[in-house]
Amino acid sequence: MATATEEKKTTNEKKPFRRNPRKVVKREDRAKSEFLQKVISIRRVTRVMGGGRRFSFSVAMVLGDKKGRVGVGNGKASDTALAIEKAVKNAKKNMVKVNLTKTMSIRHDVSSKYGASVVEIRPSKGRGLVAGSSVRIVLELAGVTDVTAKLFSRSKNKLNNARATIKALGTLAK
Repeated sequence: MATATEEKKTTNEKKPFRRNPRKVVKREDRAKSEFLQKVISIRRVTRVMGGGRRFSFSVAMVLGDKKGRVGVGNGKASDTALAIEKAVKNAKKNMVKVNLTKTMSIRHDVSSKYGASVVEIRPSKGRGLVAGSSVRIVLELAGVTDVTAKLFSRSKNKLNNARATIKALGTLAK
C-alpha cells in the first residue's frame, strides 16, 4: 500500500520547466564593463535634405564607477544602439577623477558654469545626496554622497547641466 501512495505522490508533483533542447540559443559571454552607465536623454533629430527629411538619434550618457571616476558623453547615429556605443566611447574620453573624503563626500563648496547652466555643489554631512535631474545622475555615478547640489539656470538642457556638474567636480579634483 505504501508503494501505491508513493507512486501517486510522485505523479502529482510538478515537473520542472524545461525548454525545448532543440531551440536552445546560447548567449555569448560578454565582458562586463567596469563602469555603470545611465542615459540622460535620447532625442530624435531631423536634418532636412533635398530629397526630404533624414532622421537620426542623439544620445547623452553618463559613465561612472561609484569610486570617484565619472564622465559625460554624447553620441549621434542613425540607430539608437550605435548612438549609445558612440556616447560610451565619448564619455570614456571625458572622464574626471574626483577626490572624495572617507565619507564619500566632497571637501568644500564648488560651483561651475557650462553654457547657460550654472551648478553649485556643497558638502552636507548626514543628509545624503540632494540634487535633481542630470546633476543627481552624475553625482550618483561618481559615488558622491552627503552633498547638496543646486542648479541655478533656466536652461533645461540635460547635457549642459551634466557637463557643468562634471566641470565643477573637475575643479574640485585639482
